[in-house]
Amino acid sequence: MTQISLLRFLRYAQPYQLQIWGAIFCSVFRTLFDLAPPYLIGVALDIMVEQEKSLLARLGVQNPLTQLLMLSVLTIATWGLESLSQYGADRLWRNLAQTLQHELRVDTYNHLQTLELAYFEDRRGASHFCDK
Repeated sequence: MTQISLLRFLRYAQPYQLQIWGAIFCSVFRTLFDLAPPYLIGVALDIMVEQEKSLLARLGVQNPLTQLLMLSVLTIATWGLESLSQYGADRLWRNLAQTLQHELRVDTYNHLQTLELAYFEDRRGASHFCDK
């Protein structure tokens, strides 16, 4: 029964494939940007210890101060991109959830409107809100 319910739910999500993939994309990049600061700290330590032989020095930037400035800009950019991808993922997932909930509620209401009155009368004693 649970598998059938999941398949029915996935049919509701079918029209929103682009939004789902966008949310997944943002979530993956958020995770990657979230993992970058420890690596950048390692690069900073490399600059302090190795100076002219560090990773950035091998890429052509010899001055340790310039290396640290470049690393600072890269760190700020990483935090900014992590925040943007976090915002994008949160917004896309939240909007998708709200849209799917709305569609489920509307379809449930529409289904209830098609039922005969006898259906509700037969189940009157089973519900708590009708016992008054």
